[in-house]
Parts: sequence; structure tokens; C-alpha cells
Amino acid sequence: MPAAPQPEILAAFEAAKGFMPVDEGLALYDAAVTAGRLGLPLLEVGTYCGRSTILLADAARTAGVTALTVDHHRGSEEQQPGWDYHDPETVDPEIGLMDTLPTFRRTLHRAGLEEHVVALVGRSPQIAAVWNSPLGFVFIDGGHTDEHARADYEGWAPHVAEGGLLVIHDVFPHPEDEFTGQAPYRVYLRALDSGAFEEIPATGSLRVLRRTGAGI
Repeated sequence: MPAAPQPEILAAFEAAKGFMPVDEGLALYDAAVTAGRLGLPLLEVGTYCGRSTILLADAARTAGVTALTVDHHRGSEEQQPGWDYHDPETVDPEIGLMDTLPTFRRTLHRAGLEEHVVALVGRSPQIAAVWNSPLGFVFIDGGHTDEHARADYEGWAPHVAEGGLLVIHDVFPHPEDEFTGQAPYRVYLRALDSGAFEEIPATGSLRVLRRTGAGI
């Protein structure tokens, strides 16, 4: 039986700004609970306003570990003004740039999960370059260009401990989805081709891979 969040946690997830559907969120939660049994931190790349962070934080609380979330909070490519995923409410009126950090903090506060999360505010490659500890779980959900998806994979996948999970969001194998999911799809294929991961059944665009060895 898959692990499931309590109703109040699921309600907080559904109320938060973000794009992850409920079925993928439930699969993410189950994977995070499973990985939490390793006793290592759970990390996500791509915080936005904290929708998925709620699930990871609750899974971390259950496991007695810490959830880490990495984001510069200026929004990814498709969230900028003029694009379909742009939300004007996330723009800082003083400087005219996106700043999702305040919304993220409110999201965690309302869910009662602030003390279970460490927010790493900065660009993923810069933070990964100074990270040197094993992780039980890495969730890649950052920028969807090849440059950003590749950097997230190269920076964080090597830190997944043996038996830990690498989860990749927005994996779409069809060419017509080039903008939204082809870069994550190529990273997913690269992870499988490395021989270091085996796949666990997918849910929607969410892919879950277990670290089985070296060779990334």
C-alpha cells in the first residue's frame, strides 16, 4: 500500500500555487517516504511556491530527516512575463522581477512545516558545486531547457546514495512537448543509460529511479 499524506497535508498541497497534479503529488510523496527510510536528507531542485515542498517536508518529518529545496526564486523560463505559466502575483513590484520566496515561506507556514525544511536560495549548479553529503532522494523539477536540466542532473544525481531515489518531473517523450518536457526526458534517458539507476513504475510525467550502483 503506497504511503499517503494526511488529509490536511494533501489539502495544503492542493491549495498551494504550483503545477503538479494530485496523482503525481501522491506518487512523489510515496517515493519520498520510501527514500526517507535511508535516514538521509530529501532534496528537490525547483521550489517555486512550495507546492511539492509540502509533501517532501511532511515525508521528511515522518522519517526524522530534513527536506532541502533549491531555487533562485526568480522563476524559470516558462514563468517569465509573456509566457503561459506566468503569475503576476509573484512579481516583486519594487524591482519588477519575480520573487517566489515570500509565497514559498507563507506556504510552509500555513502548512505548519517550516521547521522541517531548509531553503537553499541560489542557482542549482552553484549550490551543487559545494555540496558534499549523500542524499536519500533528489527530485529534479527545475528549468526545462537542456542546459538547466543537464546541470541539475550532473550536479545532484551523483549525490544520491545507493538505494536512494532520483525523481524527475515533466518527462514527456513526444517531440511536440519539446518546450515543456523533452529536456527532462533526455535527462531521464541519460540516467537509465548510465547503468546507475533502475526504474520504478511511473505516474503521469513523474519518473522514479532507484540508485543501484556507480557510473553516473
